Amino acid sequence: MEIILIYIIIAVALFMAAFITKRRFGLLGLALAAGSILSGIWGYDANLVASLFGVPNNPLATSAVSSLIVLLPAGVLLFHGNTYKTLVGRVIGACLFTLLATAFLIEPLSHVLMPQGIGADIYRWLLGNKNMIIGIGLIVAVVDLFLTKPAHLSSKHHKH
Repeated sequence: MEIILIYIIIAVALFMAAFITKRRFGLLGLALAAGSILSGIWGYDANLVASLFGVPNNPLATSAVSSLIVLLPAGVLLFHGNTYKTLVGRVIGACLFTLLATAFLIEPLSHVLMPQGIGADIYRWLLGNKNMIIGIGLIVAVVDLFLTKPAHLSSKHHKH
């Protein structure tokens, strides 16, 4: 049961980060996709670099490094970009971000965290529907980018 608690803590932390910063889901969702691709490309090399800094080369460290690489681009963009203006938008955006991030993190975390009991049912559902969640999530992220209004430029027009 403690393993599902770790998943819940990760999900709550992701939700709170997106909710507090008010960032729009579109850019964060695409950043998660970029992080997932980078994790696949750099995962092995990043683990070698981490071992040079004294991080032991075990499944937990490998999982942590891969998860960090997945979340890093979205983490950087939590401090830059367009924001939601309404509370409803913030809640929906944070929920979508949490669901998509959880789907991307299922793979790296599955090497060390194998839920049992009720948590195993939720885990199996996420694992079985991971590709569908990611596909729909990325489509919604692109749509959200199209719905984002560009920042207004200064109303002063210079002649030169």
